[in-house]
Amino acid sequence: MSDIATVEQLEAIYGQPNDASTVKVADRVTPLYRVLIDKSPFAALATSGPEGLDCSPRGDLPGFVRVHDEKTLMMPDRRGNNRIDSLRNIVRDPRIALLFLIPGSGSTLRINGHGQVSADPDLLASFKMEGKAPRTVIVMTVGEIYFQCARAIVRSDLWNPDKRVDPKSLPTPGQILASMSDNAVGGESYDREWPERAQKTMW
Repeated sequence: MSDIATVEQLEAIYGQPNDASTVKVADRVTPLYRVLIDKSPFAALATSGPEGLDCSPRGDLPGFVRVHDEKTLMMPDRRGNNRIDSLRNIVRDPRIALLFLIPGSGSTLRINGHGQVSADPDLLASFKMEGKAPRTVIVMTVGEIYFQCARAIVRSDLWNPDKRVDPKSLPTPGQILASMSDNAVGGESYDREWPERAQKTMW
């Protein structure tokens, strides 16, 4: 095994990035990058804390991440599993990153910066959906922002409907929970009741 241990070894293999890989980086939300944010209904949120790293899926209506100004983004923390892994990390280590996906587009958008968790009542109220406000909002200061080329999306054929995996070929959440808990949690009833439960607690 030939492990790479230094940046110099990496650069000897990969060389230097070309202009298209570097000129796209900005330290603020540009007008064109705002279009990508406004069209995206999904982002992966990466955080870091004393226990390690975390990457959490975040999905909502397109434009759910609000561009407050060219240096500030706001993202509501909608209903979830209450583990609050990402929020725990942010209050102890403010470094965060977002990766936006846009259905049908090969381009993704990457943003690195610093975040804080706000429970300001007026801010929470501004994110109400169906009369329900989030319990907190993540406020992000943009450090750098840039689009990622489409190769990963093209290679994975991610948006091709013919490549969708049949859900019946996958273990269900209920099955996983039952397996992990010696049938104390989960099972068929969990899977059967989940759609109605989720509908009632979506926001």
